[in-house]
Amino acid sequence: MEDTPLSALFIALIVCLASSAFFSAAETAMMAINRYRLAGKVRKGFRPAVRTQKLLNETETLLGIILLGNTIINTASATLATLITARLFAGNEFALGIAVLLVAFAILVLSEATPKVIAATHPEPVAYFASGPLALLLRLFYPAVWLVNVFVDALLRLMHLRKHKNNDTALSPDELRLLVLESGRFMEKKHHTILLNLFELAKITVDDVMTPRHQMEMVDLDMPADLLRQQLFTSHHSRLPIYAGNPDNVLGILPARKLLSLTEDNTDADAVRSLMRQPYFIPSGTPLFTQLQNFQENHRRMGLVVDEYGELLGLVTLEDILEQMIGEFTTHSPATTSPFARQSDGSLLLDGASSLRDLNRKLKLGLPTNGPKTLNGLILEYFEDIPETGTCMVIAGQRLEVVQTQDRSIRVVRLYPQ
Repeated sequence: MEDTPLSALFIALIVCLASSAFFSAAETAMMAINRYRLAGKVRKGFRPAVRTQKLLNETETLLGIILLGNTIINTASATLATLITARLFAGNEFALGIAVLLVAFAILVLSEATPKVIAATHPEPVAYFASGPLALLLRLFYPAVWLVNVFVDALLRLMHLRKHKNNDTALSPDELRLLVLESGRFMEKKHHTILLNLFELAKITVDDVMTPRHQMEMVDLDMPADLLRQQLFTSHHSRLPIYAGNPDNVLGILPARKLLSLTEDNTDADAVRSLMRQPYFIPSGTPLFTQLQNFQENHRRMGLVVDEYGELLGLVTLEDILEQMIGEFTTHSPATTSPFARQSDGSLLLDGASSLRDLNRKLKLGLPTNGPKTLNGLILEYFEDIPETGTCMVIAGQRLEVVQTQDRSIRVVRLYPQ
């Protein structure tokens, strides 16, 4: 070393610092690269991506070659700095200490912090660039890396720590939902909304979207023939639940299109019985995603929701579930009114039977949905009694006023603006 020119030592020191910067950047880029974007490039056959994927599949050996190279290079940098200082300031211990500090600062700034920040900001191009040299170095120094990993494995066993295979890239439903939330700016708003709604299908039940029993249009076969014909031929629904005497005793579902085969003269209870289909019952609390699959498997579009005692609670259709995913359809019954009406003072008059989930979605409210499903039920639970007209309250930060009550329920509620 004494015969080595001083210029050669300086060049070697610069090369060591640059090499250390390469290993530092490669480590950060490999760990920070987006695995899903990388997988997409691999499917397209992008060679640097394929090479990077192979290295990441063997994380232990990848980290082994990076750390091995970085350790050797940094040691060489410190040694070269000592030799250069000894040549320039022989016997000056203070100068030697300053040189060590300068080399440490250079390694920290030039070989660690700066390349790692660059790699963290642009992980893909850095990882693709570094994958070639790393793959070559891994082939050349594989025995040394293998030996290092043997000692690492032995130390982990001694500490009773188990290594996990590199299969932690799978996302849980909550993590996947968070990924969709954060990727909203990369897709159309409508598509983004639909994807988010899909995650909610497993949490929402048929009780949240069903038409309550008291709002269902049902046909009683025991009514007089003229009234029966009038109800059948004036209904705006495509499917009608049929019962005889007791609404809990649903006999079947009548598709409205089958009425085309009848005339007013031959439309009676027996004719309706011959056309109706067996009812399809849905247990209360069934998640929407499960029910969507059940509709598909049973080739049904409508079902009757019943509780554990078999009592009828309401009706849910395929359209009700689809609306939770893609928004409301426009094919509503003419008799159906808007669940809210805006007043001149800015307040809204809400139907007490309105679904809390629908109100939250349409009006951007935060009403609790983990208990009652309707606005009427929420207020009754809040007071534990039927409030009088004019009673005001604040629920979830929303100021509400009972406008009208009828038949032991709240029919109209006023929502005041914030």
